[in-house]
Amino acid sequence: MAKFEDSIKELEKIVKSLEDGEPNLDESLKNFEKGISLIKVCQKELESAENKIKELTEDGQTKPFNDDAE
Repeated sequence: MAKFEDSIKELEKIVKSLEDGEPNLDESLKNFEKGISLIKVCQKELESAENKIKELTEDGQTKPFNDDAE
């Protein structure tokens, strides 16, 4: 899952740089394009993880996480 974590870290750097207003327009567009491709990588990794979880559950259904401890 290192690919996912690495992509998230790189996305955070891009967002910070865009928020700080550091890059010029051309650089901002390049960063935006790179960010979109990183998001696609993250989505693919998450879908893969979800599919593995579905395979491991008995009925193949995912259930929402309930944070309310009874």
